Amino acid sequence: MESNNLHWYVLRAISGKENKVKEYIESALVTSTLFREYVSQVLIPTEKYSALRNGKRVVKERNMLPGYVLVECNLTDECFPLLRNIPNVLGFLSDGKTSTKPAPVPQSEINKILNQAEESSAISEQNFMAGESVKIVNGPFNGFKGVISEVMQEKQKVKVNVPVFDRETSLELGFNDVEKE
Repeated sequence: MESNNLHWYVLRAISGKENKVKEYIESALVTSTLFREYVSQVLIPTEKYSALRNGKRVVKERNMLPGYVLVECNLTDECFPLLRNIPNVLGFLSDGKTSTKPAPVPQSEINKILNQAEESSAISEQNFMAGESVKIVNGPFNGFKGVISEVMQEKQKVKVNVPVFDRETSLELGFNDVEKE
């Protein structure tokens, strides 16, 4: 396989079946020399998030791009039907033009997706809960200590009550602006 002919393409899959498509391609890479000749790797970008389950915070993973699977391959006339005819694959994501083959996704776009997945994993690993004591590490209140009154997981923010001049002041801060004590 020549690495200079490898490009990233997006397979459209039935939503919820992305992992099945990835497993199929990975098993085909092991068993089929034809797949190994054309396909380099397959990715499903995921992000971590925390949720409450039975009163406990658990970290879960979800697909960043539901219904899509990223494939790095040399998309030749032989490879195109191999990928297109995988079970649960609806086709390739195309640029909307009437070309027979899809356009490759630029490497810069793939890098953005992968960096976004890494950032969301790093942020979500911090599990904050109401009532916890935290120290502010960024902004004008740097060095102040407070207690979390509310966690807004979807916004990646917390509300912190900080004593300022013997008065409680509520601040809305990002997860990166506070750390647990």
